[in-house]
Amino acid sequence: MRRGVRTGAVAVWLLALLAGSLPGRGAAAQAAAGAPYIVDVQDVTAQVGQHAVMHITLRLPQGYRVLEHYTNRVSRFSSLDGGVAFDDKVVPGRFEDGVLTFAVGVTPIAPGRHPINGVFRVGYIQGPDSMSMISVPLIANVTGTDQR
Repeated sequence: MRRGVRTGAVAVWLLALLAGSLPGRGAAAQAAAGAPYIVDVQDVTAQVGQHAVMHITLRLPQGYRVLEHYTNRVSRFSSLDGGVAFDDKVVPGRFEDGVLTFAVGVTPIAPGRHPINGVFRVGYIQGPDSMSMISVPLIANVTGTDQR
């Protein structure tokens, strides 16, 4: 089972890399090939066993609008090495000031850097009659520090 988790995480990482959306620490990332999103995520550091919140912003470029009545969300969370516990299986997005925001509750359960991933599901509108739903990878890190 551990191998399946690792394979899934690597597959998501490779998809993100191929799409040009692998974010650097604290950097915004935009997909290649005109996919309409910009993800801004800050890595989180907390003591092992201490709850923390990862704040994520998802923006659409000029000419696109968020489909507000769609259930925009991030889900399917996993940690490459199982070193992170997630508060919820699904975190809904909140539409604020023209962007979607997400607050993902995490708790590192082991010391060290733990790569995590998830999947955003977002609806958007372009022009008067074009509506689409996209899946966007979430790639980030949660670092657990010693409890001393």
